[in-house]
Amino acid sequence: MAGFKLKKSNDLTFSNNVVNSSDLTVGKISKLIRMIAIPAVIGTFFQTLYNIVDVKFAGMISPDALTGLSKVFPIYFLIIALSAGLSIGATALVSNYLGKKDLNKASLLFSQSIIVAILSAVFVAIFGVIFAPYVLNLLNTDQNTFAYAVEYINIIFIGSIIFFLLITSNVALTARGDTKSYRNVLIFGFFLNIILNPLFIYGFGIIPAMGVSGIAIATLCSEFVGLVYILSKVLKTDIKNYVSSKFFLPKKDMIVEILKQSMPSTISMICVGCGIFILFYFVSLYSDVAAGGYGAGVRFEQLFLLPILGLNTSTLALVGQNYGALKFDRVKEIYSKTILIGVSAMIVGGIIIYILSGLVMSFFTNDPEQIYYGSQYLKIAAFMGPVYPIFFISGALFQGLKKPHYQTAVNILRLLVFPAISLSIAVKYFEITFTEMFIILLVINWIFGLFVFFFSRKLLTQIS
Repeated sequence: MAGFKLKKSNDLTFSNNVVNSSDLTVGKISKLIRMIAIPAVIGTFFQTLYNIVDVKFAGMISPDALTGLSKVFPIYFLIIALSAGLSIGATALVSNYLGKKDLNKASLLFSQSIIVAILSAVFVAIFGVIFAPYVLNLLNTDQNTFAYAVEYINIIFIGSIIFFLLITSNVALTARGDTKSYRNVLIFGFFLNIILNPLFIYGFGIIPAMGVSGIAIATLCSEFVGLVYILSKVLKTDIKNYVSSKFFLPKKDMIVEILKQSMPSTISMICVGCGIFILFYFVSLYSDVAAGGYGAGVRFEQLFLLPILGLNTSTLALVGQNYGALKFDRVKEIYSKTILIGVSAMIVGGIIIYILSGLVMSFFTNDPEQIYYGSQYLKIAAFMGPVYPIFFISGALFQGLKKPHYQTAVNILRLLVFPAISLSIAVKYFEITFTEMFIILLVINWIFGLFVFFFSRKLLTQIS
């Protein structure tokens, strides 16, 4: 690491304001899973409620505004894909070096990931604003819906640097097992969003009524407050003792290492976004109303993915540190326990989704067609839920083992290849119904999920 003078230290103690212990290579695994996953679940719960609030307010503006926010989600996912991919890759690297007790290298990698985040945000802003209209046209978007969608997404893209810095700064905390700080950001952001949404949508005093633009501006304001908070927490850890201004000068080998680890995960996340686009494309063939109902249904379904996202976070941090410490038996135990917890939680969640499908859709909209399409999707999604933990947790396992290319292959096949081929034939040539389309996806996910599970188990037998 020429050009950088690193301080020698194996000290892994951190401020009590952040987390009591960053060493995840010791202690009871079930306790560590709860320690990391529960705050992550709580935080993501409020993040999902945050999104539901946005959808609710959009529905209050008009059914076209609701459909606009639904249709723009595959485009918005570009921000999520690149920022999450960078975050996952950086977390895997930082947690590995923490497991090796090399805080110097971990701090350097964190600093360089901030540089990558800024460059990524600039790319997203330019690319998104230029190509968003083309994507919406591909989704057969009518004129009114198109206007709402572009109005919202352009503001989000222009302010995306806030989101990138927030997610990447949190790497320094997540890699140490601290998911509480980001939880606090999401909880506060939810309540702030409830206040800011109507304020910016309808206006008050000197604040003009901004309609759908107000939803986007409220989002950016909430994220900026979260960024300030996360940076304050990072500065309370020992990282401030090791990071100097020189660490933020671009260093080619470090950036390459981050990109090498992050790109497979980023590509995987982009595959998720493309998969969402494929689904919206085929759903839109039925009608814009179907797309709006499906989009609203997905937002409710996300509530029940929360335990899985929390388990994904804990699996990544735990596997990363224990694999770095060469504690392979603990890695195997982590995977087995998180899969068991995840599948069990999604079985319960599936029952609730099925029962409440119609009632929930009537909360988002009073349009009977949107309610019909959304509830039909949710009833099938209820049976799909228990397979999701396999994909999410196995993906975290691959990242922690520094084999992210496996996750990329899984996502390309599951989200792009199989759906594109099967739905092209079924929808366009056999003219199947909306409901039958999702039954096909249900079968694809279960077959492939079982394959991924057994492949992951086999991979674990090889690491020792």
